[in-house]
Amino acid sequence: MSKAGSRMLEGARQALAYASGEADAADYGIHIPEKVDVKAIRKRQNLSQKVFAARFGLSVGRLRDWEQGRSEVDPSSRVLLTVIDREPAAVERALQRH
Repeated sequence: MSKAGSRMLEGARQALAYASGEADAADYGIHIPEKVDVKAIRKRQNLSQKVFAARFGLSVGRLRDWEQGRSEVDPSSRVLLTVIDREPAAVERALQRH
């Protein structure tokens, strides 16, 4: 596995531990943003809502709700969106069928 893939996998494990209440994010030296600008992240990828959602395994309806402020982005999704923003290719590789 690539270095970026290993880092992403470790981050996902940490996020899962945090989301399940097993650990505090600070225990791992990570920061989960309180807010993410979902629309800006998607626009930086130059993707429509439909394509962004399909590429990263998200519901178009949920994406639309986040972008329009109708629902809050949960901590695990903020982690995923942060990784998509910083390392979109790593997320795509991790989600590829083998």
